[in-house]
Amino acid sequence: MTSSQTSSHSFAVDLAHDFGGAILFSFPLLMTMEMWWLGFYMDRSRLALFITLAFLMVVGLSYFEGAGETFKIEMLDALVACATGYTVAAVMLGLFGIIKPGMSVDEIVGKISLHAVPGTIGAILARRLLEVEETKKERRRRQWYGAKIFLMGVGAIFLAFQLAPTEEMVLIGHRMTPWHAVALAFTSLCVMQAFICSVERRGRQRLFAPDFFWSVFVRYTIVGYGLALLISFYVLWTFGRLDGAATAEILLAMIVLGFPAALGAAAARLIL
Repeated sequence: MTSSQTSSHSFAVDLAHDFGGAILFSFPLLMTMEMWWLGFYMDRSRLALFITLAFLMVVGLSYFEGAGETFKIEMLDALVACATGYTVAAVMLGLFGIIKPGMSVDEIVGKISLHAVPGTIGAILARRLLEVEETKKERRRRQWYGAKIFLMGVGAIFLAFQLAPTEEMVLIGHRMTPWHAVALAFTSLCVMQAFICSVERRGRQRLFAPDFFWSVFVRYTIVGYGLALLISFYVLWTFGRLDGAATAEILLAMIVLGFPAALGAAAARLIL
């Protein structure tokens, strides 16, 4: 097999991985009614900002999850992932009858763009999850502290994005008392600490050794949970769930959504 044939075969395999990952990561939201309506009525400036930030996140994932030799290749991978996410969103929404002839261009573009985000993330992550070999360059990039925090943020925004469109996030916040909120925040921190300690532990290092335990708690758990709360606030604001809400209601909604966001952040350290 010539080098050009090998390159074409490799690209075809990567593209198949991209489409598989895009479908796998996006299909729950493709079947969520709240997402269909959000693509129609949500504020277009917030949608544009969200799509822009999502693209920057995909570029970052392409850098940390890939092993491209140049920025040009990594940017190309990000663009291919975006094209895959938009293609999957358009085809699946068409198959489900969510977009159809007679709709305005604005509504169609809004629905496809919003649903393309999880598909794009899934496409860029699929190569990482389906490839068995990690290159030295990729491993070196991922050892950087900033890279670990970035990947935690990706995990947080992915799970937060899955639940933020639903009314239940705000409804649960209304049912909770301040004590419930404190208990939920404490539980989130405990779960994150357990996940991250299991990832950061090396060799026979004792899990509850004070220097190790508190180092992980300060450097990763607290920072990761704070990031999860900020992402929860941003995603809820993007989807209009905080419009007209009082400060106490906003804090409760952040803590509620912060729980799955914290799980996503912690799991990202284990999976990504």
